[in-house]
Amino acid sequence: MRIARRMSALLLPAALVLTAACGGPDTTDDSASSTSAGNFPVTVKDARGEVTIDEAPERIVSLSPSTTEMLFAIDAGDQVVAADDYSNYPEEAPTTDLSGFTPNVEAITEEDPDLVILARSAEDAAEQLEKVGVPVLVLDAAASLDDTYDQIRLLGKVTGDEKKADAEADRVESEIDTIVTDTKKKIGDTDLTYYHEVDDTMYSATSDTFIGQIYGEFGLENIADKADDAASGYPQLSPEFIVEENPDLIFLAYAGKDAVADVEDRPAFDKVSAVKDGNIVQLDEDISSRWGPRVVDLAQDVSDAVLAAEEN
Repeated sequence: MRIARRMSALLLPAALVLTAACGGPDTTDDSASSTSAGNFPVTVKDARGEVTIDEAPERIVSLSPSTTEMLFAIDAGDQVVAADDYSNYPEEAPTTDLSGFTPNVEAITEEDPDLVILARSAEDAAEQLEKVGVPVLVLDAAASLDDTYDQIRLLGKVTGDEKKADAEADRVESEIDTIVTDTKKKIGDTDLTYYHEVDDTMYSATSDTFIGQIYGEFGLENIADKADDAASGYPQLSPEFIVEENPDLIFLAYAGKDAVADVEDRPAFDKVSAVKDGNIVQLDEDISSRWGPRVVDLAQDVSDAVLAAEEN
């Protein structure tokens, strides 16, 4: 069930990537009201168009783990009264049994929210919530790092924490830039190839996806880009294809204490360079599937793996 839900969350943004290619939708509104220390009302642009927030929200329901992490990172956590069942970070997040995939409008309204933040995949619930007077913000899945920075700033505008949000977005961008720059200084140009495995059924992610673009920052070549159904953004690869492409690095984006060993034991995988050289990296499944501030940790994990592979 967990894998099915992860694929549901990942495959839907793939359609957005196809239309946006290497850039995601603009989540900020250049003509938005300028806020300073939380001046309201404020108008911003979400996935559906312009949204006006009349007052600083005091009871936010966040139904996206990435959004929840962003809200706490900009010191708006005290305004969050409920979060979805996958919002497990930070520890103080008010995780509930609310679903971000299939929102229950009645259950949400029981939290008496003055702002609900939904993922684009759940936007059908937005109209129902607005009919009962609940303001709603619908956010697309980030398709690029710039989308992450934009969404952090957007949440700062709607929560009245704009100064902190700007600082947090700048921090995340600066730290990622530093990690990438320092890594490239150490390795120079690289010809390393990689395979990113979303789950153990060998779904992968191309360079046009959010995670693919992070790998691309380091100059890595993605074997999934050559797959027949690469246009989907998340092609399912065959074992034969992976062995033939012979990636230098394999990244596993799911949990399981035996995940690495299971990959090593697949037929013919002992011929793959990543297996022979011990370059199979198991990423944190949450960090690798979200686009919040912890993308810095993801970038550092990729950097460590690249440096280790270059040393082999």
